[in-house]
Amino acid sequence: MKLLNKIFTKKWLIGDDQTDERLSNEEKFIITKFQEKFQIIFRNPFLLITAFKHRSYLNITNEDRIASNERLEFLGDAVLDLVVTQYLYKKFSKRTEGQLSKLKSILVSKPVLAEIATNLSFGDMILINKGEEKTGGRQRQSILSDTFEAVIGAIYLDKDLDAAQSFIQGYLIKHFKSIIQQELFKNYKSILLEYGQSKLGQLPEYKVLEEYGPDHDKRFVVGVYLNDDMIGKGSGKSKKNAEQEAAKMALQKLSLNDG
Repeated sequence: MKLLNKIFTKKWLIGDDQTDERLSNEEKFIITKFQEKFQIIFRNPFLLITAFKHRSYLNITNEDRIASNERLEFLGDAVLDLVVTQYLYKKFSKRTEGQLSKLKSILVSKPVLAEIATNLSFGDMILINKGEEKTGGRQRQSILSDTFEAVIGAIYLDKDLDAAQSFIQGYLIKHFKSIIQQELFKNYKSILLEYGQSKLGQLPEYKVLEEYGPDHDKRFVVGVYLNDDMIGKGSGKSKKNAEQEAAKMALQKLSLNDG
């Protein structure tokens, strides 16, 4: 706590400028939650705050667009690309360039990064305005995936490449097999969310219809609804998997799933 109190009051260098403005409660929440969850202490916590700052939030702070997380996302994307490429090159020594490219495109795809960001509770930390939040911004695939890359960029700048590589390894590459097996690169929930919002002005709602089986092997049945009509149903060993299956069925019904 001494370190956090020091962070909240001390001047910190951001690029070429310095600021001694006290952090808002939202910004303190980001720093506290991130550092407790990941045990990564930022020398410059404003880099971390910037990583979670969606451009819609600038309407509240009256900052220039350059203050959003887009520059950090640009940098993090390059760092992520390098780390994943190196991992695949060493891991699959007999795969061709084309095969490696396909694997890389899966690992760094927006659906996968958004799923990882969701699992890490990044949606709770993103700084967005109320309008964006009401339309599902905290669950939107593009916002979540960009934030994940921005965080990588922030870690790289505040620490070094090794620290960024360790973060990517621990929270993305480590799950390589399950990403392929569960087809997380096809985030059916995100596709359905964007469809419901853009075409119908409605957000999909998921309801657990049934739970059965012993605690160690429980199954869930989930229905997904738009305008109070159930448009898909799925089952799985977790609510999350059942929701993905329900969204997949809904997309097939709406003829939006490209397979």
